[in-house]
Amino acid sequence: MSTREGTRTAALVVGMAGVLALAVVWAQDPGVEARVDQVFERWDRPDTPGCAVSVMRDGRLVYAHGYGSANLEYDIPITPSSVFHVASISKQFTAMAVALLVSEGRVSWDDDIRRYVPEVPDFGPRITLGHLAHHTSGLRDQWSLLRMAGWRREEDVVRQVDVLDLTSRQRALNFEPGSEFLYSNTGYTLLAVVVQRVSGQSFRQFTEARIFGPLGMRETGFEDDHTAIVRRRAYAYAPGDDGGYRVSIPDFDTVGATGLLTTVEDLARWDRNFYTAEVGGREVLADLHRRGTLRDDRVISYAAGLVHGVYRGHATVGHGGADAGYRAEFLRFPDRRLSVAVFCNFPSSDPDRLVRAVADVYLEPADSDEGESIPGSVLPSAASDGPGTASRAPVSRPATAVEADDPLGELIGFYRREESDTPLHLIVREGALTILSGGSSGTLVPIGLDRFRLDESSTVATFDRSTGVATLLLSGPGEGTFTQQPRWRPSAVELAPFAGSYYSAELAVQYALSVDRGRLVLRHRKLGTLPLTPTYPDGFFTAGFYLAFTQGVDGAVDGFTMSTARAWKVRFDRQ
Repeated sequence: MSTREGTRTAALVVGMAGVLALAVVWAQDPGVEARVDQVFERWDRPDTPGCAVSVMRDGRLVYAHGYGSANLEYDIPITPSSVFHVASISKQFTAMAVALLVSEGRVSWDDDIRRYVPEVPDFGPRITLGHLAHHTSGLRDQWSLLRMAGWRREEDVVRQVDVLDLTSRQRALNFEPGSEFLYSNTGYTLLAVVVQRVSGQSFRQFTEARIFGPLGMRETGFEDDHTAIVRRRAYAYAPGDDGGYRVSIPDFDTVGATGLLTTVEDLARWDRNFYTAEVGGREVLADLHRRGTLRDDRVISYAAGLVHGVYRGHATVGHGGADAGYRAEFLRFPDRRLSVAVFCNFPSSDPDRLVRAVADVYLEPADSDEGESIPGSVLPSAASDGPGTASRAPVSRPATAVEADDPLGELIGFYRREESDTPLHLIVREGALTILSGGSSGTLVPIGLDRFRLDESSTVATFDRSTGVATLLLSGPGEGTFTQQPRWRPSAVELAPFAGSYYSAELAVQYALSVDRGRLVLRHRKLGTLPLTPTYPDGFFTAGFYLAFTQGVDGAVDGFTMSTARAWKVRFDRQ
């Protein structure tokens, strides 16, 4: 895959059978191929980024094609052999590496992470490898913490040791291990460290020797050095300031949660292993597919790097990924023995939609069109893995004006959950109650008196107005109790007490806050100057962060906590 040291000759010999098997591409109706090509019509141009797609049946390639440009500077087209960074699709391979060690009795999913990574603080409750694999550990997400600490995406190189350092500084969890589901990339970075320390090999070396080599995945590997030369790499792009494009490639050297480079052709070899169990055997594959269970016996949709769901009545297993300008989706339909992979190199490509559009070409209609949500996700949203996926402003477009006597008008505003300072924001948009959270939005569909269902989700929202202050109870995915907050629009005089210098020992970072032209602003030498928008009393929002200020016994502001959707209440103390 690259000019790194060492060879893989022995592993390639072992994997030749798989290579030969995949060389047989099933013949199909040219009309079917034309329908797949039509899905990617928007990207099928030499002057835009694009996508690569592969379709597999029974682990064999049915169709593979590329659309758009892999390199706009040199007019290199995307092909099925183009190498993409696939972000969180990496997680299933990390889980596979751990499952192989479990099958050999070298580790257990019930082991405490501190047995292998003592840098993780002792938070009291035990955090197991299983908690990490199922995103139920409560550990704050590494990308949120790095962003809070002032690291800039696509500018500052993030290494494995940096993630360990930040993790070691944390003084609290989001929640007790096993009690909730909340996606955390930190867990999978730690799992890669476990594999490295137990095996005595780098994570890249272990996965090449135990997974990619035996399967004949010659263009696949974990990138632990972002400066390495990678043949046939597809560059990723983002919108440029001039209306064109700019290069948007991850510059971190962390692996486990992300970092995998592969092709849509190579992924067919991985797909084939789900049928043959050539690597790992049936018990290991069953391990990967086993869903997590919370302490109250609720079974979640997330397994070990794999998400269980339903599409058009068919069971699905898959995962997506998003880092910098890369977007990827790999979705399997086990009952149909059909799989689709789509890798793209532009943020708005939406491979999740493209994968399903391609699947529509091959699937027969089923009785149900209902999907399945992941417990812990209040709103449906795109994959968000890396430092480039911070939450956006809570209101993306103006809300519809609401009359004072409109019953929905009493329900709008910010709602705060005690466990997290990341609020929900309810507005009325085009006559419908709409819930906003972390840059995503969803419509609440009435199903009864003060009862709503979140559109395209199994989440039910129930409002209680009996106390004069509305309380929102979410049941199903993302469950919790949220209390409506008073409207707050402070004057410059009211903002003055919040000005000062604040330091976080958990992040080793200092912020300066001041009032500038009637607004409270946050200043940091890397983040620059960020205006703070009031949300609820003593609460503010800026650039993906929510701040909630606290007061000491004397009533003076003594600090604040900073939260994102995946990292709750990181403490800053006033200096």
